[in-house]
Amino acid sequence: MNKKSLSIGKRSYFFSLGTLLALMIAAGILTLVLPAGSYDRLFVEGREMIVEGSFRYIDRPSYPPWLWFIAPFEVLAAPGAAVVWVIIIFLLFLGASFTVLLQSGMVERLMDRLITRFSDQKYRLLIAVSLFFMLFGATFGIFEELIILVPFCLILSRKMGWDSLVGLGMSLLSAGVGFGAAVFNPFTLGVAQKLADLPLYSATPYRIAIFITSALLLQFFLRRYAKRVERDPSRSLSYREDLELKEEPTLSYPPGIDRALKLFSLFLIVMVIILLGSFFVPALSDISFPLIAVLFLLGSVVSVLAARVMKAKSMGQALLSGLLGVAPAILLILMAMSIRQIAVRGGVMDTILYEAVSRLGMMSPQLALLWLWLFILVLNFFIGSGSAKAFLVLPLLLPIVDVTGLSRQLAVQAFLFGDGFSNLLYPTNAALMIGLGFSPVGYTRWLRFEIRLQLALAVLSLGWLYLGYYIGI
Repeated sequence: MNKKSLSIGKRSYFFSLGTLLALMIAAGILTLVLPAGSYDRLFVEGREMIVEGSFRYIDRPSYPPWLWFIAPFEVLAAPGAAVVWVIIIFLLFLGASFTVLLQSGMVERLMDRLITRFSDQKYRLLIAVSLFFMLFGATFGIFEELIILVPFCLILSRKMGWDSLVGLGMSLLSAGVGFGAAVFNPFTLGVAQKLADLPLYSATPYRIAIFITSALLLQFFLRRYAKRVERDPSRSLSYREDLELKEEPTLSYPPGIDRALKLFSLFLIVMVIILLGSFFVPALSDISFPLIAVLFLLGSVVSVLAARVMKAKSMGQALLSGLLGVAPAILLILMAMSIRQIAVRGGVMDTILYEAVSRLGMMSPQLALLWLWLFILVLNFFIGSGSAKAFLVLPLLLPIVDVTGLSRQLAVQAFLFGDGFSNLLYPTNAALMIGLGFSPVGYTRWLRFEIRLQLALAVLSLGWLYLGYYIGI
């Protein structure tokens, strides 16, 4: 029987820990350097919005440096803590259930079947998997929910002769690029166009062209790196980390393994239906993230017990092993989310917003377009949620955008670019840290892998923005 469990690489874990600690200290230093300020806020349909023209400087709050290091635990009780708890539960459920799938042999069996089917078409498989993730991000705005498939892609990539980074690229990176190249994403594009009083999903041909060019750029990047690793595995950026993984060369499958896979696939179909349904049913979208975690856990338990590929005691041990294996990642998530908490507690979050917005009105349309993209790009470091960010800052930005002469449609696109692609760039993004936590790859290694793509996406983004300006989008 397979004794593997889903766990976090020690080296990558401590690198990520050190990176986040440095960012927490940097955020704390901002609270000592910048003046404190505050906007008035109101809630519209349950969404927080800033009152335009309400900014004022305030006395600096008492926030001594030692409290910076308490911030990761404060987020558990701060406003919006429910989201933090859902993310933690999702992480634990996924770690437990995937370990059951590993130890039952179901993952290995699935990978063997895929390799047999696509052994002569491995790069077609790479393209197909990557486009699957991209399309879900671009059309349905689904990013975090796709994390359940990241461990599968990691194993598939290594089995195909590539490395863990290709596995992350075909899954996590692809979903993020699709999210940034939104075509029908209701959570960013839909919300932003609604706030800008634009027809819903207007300028779709323009955004389809953006999606196609983003997909081509991503495929070129992944294929080029995968071929490099295939020719010489030692050139892999995660070569040392992947060598430390204890892969069993052979695995004897227990009777009933194929039946277990069929049962589990039924749960996967239900999950896909929920993901698609959340696009049309707002109430379902609010609970889709925890619901998928529950279904994934339930599917793994039911499939291995019903097909009798594991005994109840062995399954219980696998669940516990999975929980313990991913539990250290909770600290990474709390530290990532504490950076905004430090800026808010120190009274400088609103100051950063005010200084950026006040400069926008004095710019030409061309410069305003660049500034708006950069502003959202930086703001995404502190506020990861695209829809929350849209409700918070677009009511402030759009009237000033009108003064500059820039079209609101392009302002929305600048918002999408600044918000979307950088989800894969910042360690403050909880979804990114969860995805990396399931691999032996640390944040610094991930950054080294993707930085060239991020620079190319930045050039692509600005190119599309200025093309849109000059053709009158």
